[in-house]
Order: sequence, then C-alpha cells, then structure tokens
Amino acid sequence: MNHRWNHKVIEVPFKMFAGKLTDRMQQELDKMSMQGWELVSTLFIEHEISVRLFFKKPA
Repeated sequence: MNHRWNHKVIEVPFKMFAGKLTDRMQQELDKMSMQGWELVSTLFIEHEISVRLFFKKPA
C-alpha cells in the first residue's frame, strides 16, 4: 500500500499578552483537526520561545 501525504508546519509563538500558550495550541489543534490534518510531531524551539506543530493528511 503506497500512501501520499500532504504536510503542514505551524508555529505557535509565545506572546506575552495573547493568552496561555496551551490554550492557543489547543485552538490550532482543533482547527487543523476539523480540516482533516493529523498531528504527527511537535518541537519546542527554546531560543524562539515557540512550538512547531507538524501535521499530515492524505493527498
């Protein structure tokens, strides 16, 4: 079985007055899930104080 995938990377930066980072990440995850994207990995970027979310969905 040969699957083809579309990929998407979203960066969720820390913003002092934009609410909790976990709340904003939850909003992004919910939004992407509704569009058919599946979260496959995360990466915390310490020097940028942000989180990258890596998604895939069938092409």
